Amino acid sequence: MKRRARNESRFDSRCKIILLILTVFTATQAPSLSFLCGLMLLIALFSLFCGKGKAACVNLLVFTALYAIRTLALQMRPGGLQTMILSWLSLMYQVYPCGFMAGIILSTTKINEFLTAMTKAHVSPQITIPMAVMLRYLPTIREDWHFIKDAMRMRSISPTLWGFLTKPALTVECLYTPLLISASRAADELTIAAVTRGVESPNRRSCLVQVHCTIRDYMAILIFATYFIAMKFGGTA
Repeated sequence: MKRRARNESRFDSRCKIILLILTVFTATQAPSLSFLCGLMLLIALFSLFCGKGKAACVNLLVFTALYAIRTLALQMRPGGLQTMILSWLSLMYQVYPCGFMAGIILSTTKINEFLTAMTKAHVSPQITIPMAVMLRYLPTIREDWHFIKDAMRMRSISPTLWGFLTKPALTVECLYTPLLISASRAADELTIAAVTRGVESPNRRSCLVQVHCTIRDYMAILIFATYFIAMKFGGTA
């Protein structure tokens, strides 16, 4: 059997799922923005270890921009606009770390390793099969999205928010309609492919790659769990 090569999928799938759960709990129960900033730094560090340095830098810059918008909003005159901006930002601060971690998992997890890890964890196929299809479905839709945007640019149609505001009917016809059709087709194709490969087979799965938790996985879980416990019982920052 092959040993796990040094690639972007160096963390066990079970470890990633646990880290995502800890991230959700930490983001939704953070008592202040300082804890969310610390959580973003932890996720960025995890992203670096997964070989996603560019994603870590981009997401940290976006989160910094959100922090700057909050600072400017606090200096505005109290009113409806300030309340609307701060309410939107409070939601973004909780959702963004979860989306960041989910993006890392989607981009670094291979389906065969994921299914093998879930089988070893004795997780029900009713849970693992939809998750496996989702892991393959989202990258497929993203690829189709890029193809549709390239085709729109060839027709001199802007696939942006400004293009939607100036030409809403044409944008919907050329962008969202093909995307919905492509999404429906991709769902059917992925379902057929999964059934063909025996994803519903009751027999134990085999995998050429050794799937097991290492000290790296346990350390990552320990760090995220310690941060959550410190946040939960350490008071506000």
